[in-house]
Amino acid sequence: MTGCASLPSQVDRPVSTALANPMETRLGQLVQARAARAGTRNDSGFALVGNAELAFTSRMTLIKAAQKTLDIQYYAIFADDTTERMFEALREAAGRGVRIRILLDDFNTTGKNAQVLKLAFEKNFELRLFNPLPGGRASMMLRILSNLKDVARMQRRMHNKIFVADNAVAITGGRNLGETYFGQSEGTNFIDIDVLAAGRIARDLSRSFDQYWNNPLAYPVQSLMTEEEIKALKPQPVAADRGAPYSAMQPVANAAGAPPVKAVAADAPNALPDSTDLSLLTWTWAPSVLLVDKPSKIARDADDVAGTQETAVDGLLQLMSQAKADLLIVSPYFVPGDMMMGQFAELRRRGVRVRVLTNSLASNDAPAAHVGYARYRKALLAMGVELYEMHAEQEGTVRNFGSGIGSTGGSKSGSRASLHAKVFVMDGRLLVVGSMNLDLRSKLQNSEVAVIIRNRALSQEATQMIEPAMANGAYHVELVNEKLVWRAPQGSGLDDSTNEPDASLTLKLLLKLFGPLAPDEML
Repeated sequence: MTGCASLPSQVDRPVSTALANPMETRLGQLVQARAARAGTRNDSGFALVGNAELAFTSRMTLIKAAQKTLDIQYYAIFADDTTERMFEALREAAGRGVRIRILLDDFNTTGKNAQVLKLAFEKNFELRLFNPLPGGRASMMLRILSNLKDVARMQRRMHNKIFVADNAVAITGGRNLGETYFGQSEGTNFIDIDVLAAGRIARDLSRSFDQYWNNPLAYPVQSLMTEEEIKALKPQPVAADRGAPYSAMQPVANAAGAPPVKAVAADAPNALPDSTDLSLLTWTWAPSVLLVDKPSKIARDADDVAGTQETAVDGLLQLMSQAKADLLIVSPYFVPGDMMMGQFAELRRRGVRVRVLTNSLASNDAPAAHVGYARYRKALLAMGVELYEMHAEQEGTVRNFGSGIGSTGGSKSGSRASLHAKVFVMDGRLLVVGSMNLDLRSKLQNSEVAVIIRNRALSQEATQMIEPAMANGAYHVELVNEKLVWRAPQGSGLDDSTNEPDASLTLKLLLKLFGPLAPDEML
């Protein structure tokens, strides 16, 4: 029955655009004032977001500071306690007249996560789904089964992550929205890096958002489902009274002169603070360029994209080819393919040092992606590329990078770590933070976005976040007598290994059985 479903052909899709004049808002005025105080001719300012707590509080602060508009674009928004706090802040913003547009890829909007779509029916909210899939939303498995007739389209997803307040300040990077991205999961938490961006680059991100928002592949939720249908997917149980998650204790200092916000009660189930003072961050004004795929990439098949359309990953590879001395790559899913392998070989021939931090088999939340990486591992090491694989058990090892597991970054104690950041540092002077991995899925299947920043101080700051994680939180993989050896992280007390450390027998069997079979572009 679900296989017979189809998308509506006549869709009312009103055109709208970002706020025309950010200077009408306090955020816009503060950005201009900060640039004037910096005495810079650069039109964009940046601050790195290297831990889970700041990733959450900075978004909450922008919600509370916004006066006119909030534009939010994500691959996935997961329904949990952490995002519910964010939704409540969004409802408060909508109540004071802020227009909120949410653009969400449709793939993960099933079961409990479909409840996010109810926001589409609230005042001052607009919510559209990009490249929606016809059929049921009761479970992810049913959704996949009902779309097997169109696997190629199901594979092409909007992977962009953009969060813009008043067209003045934005956040972009690797994170989706959910507790695992903000260090609050009892199981696995993602290690990630975002960047706060102000000024002209925020307006560039808004223009990108508008292109996707007004694209024919963006369907208003109301054209696909009713509010009653969404509610029926996941009946809401009456929970026992755990006490109010917020207390009316002391207002928390916040940026941009926004109304005071409530502090979080000490016994709240989600202990992340409710806001932060963004003015206390170190803002760096620097030249920058936005790399972003066109929405049409999702509408075309992989062969067509590869032959006729330059993608964000293509732009990144062109940039990497210009490296003169050092290239530091953080990519959780790293499947280089033949063309990238040729580029790495050329870089090494010129004496460029290439270091890659990626997931181990045990830390990878998508083991199939590790299958693709593993087939290139020996060849990469043979040409002199340095490989580091994230250690899944991170208590006490990762400090200022990503989820802050084992530190003050807001993560649950005892949780596991999975690398999710997509960061590139070239020659200590160029920094790239974005949504794309170095794999053929990012190159051919998904749409992606990234910011390129030319600044030595920011590049050094990112490097200082990443290098300790490589030394203390990752295995250094070496090739010894044609065999792989995983050198244990410094100070971990672990032994070196010769066979996929920390991974279960099931995962190791998966690697051996499917490694030779799966095509790179599907991983």
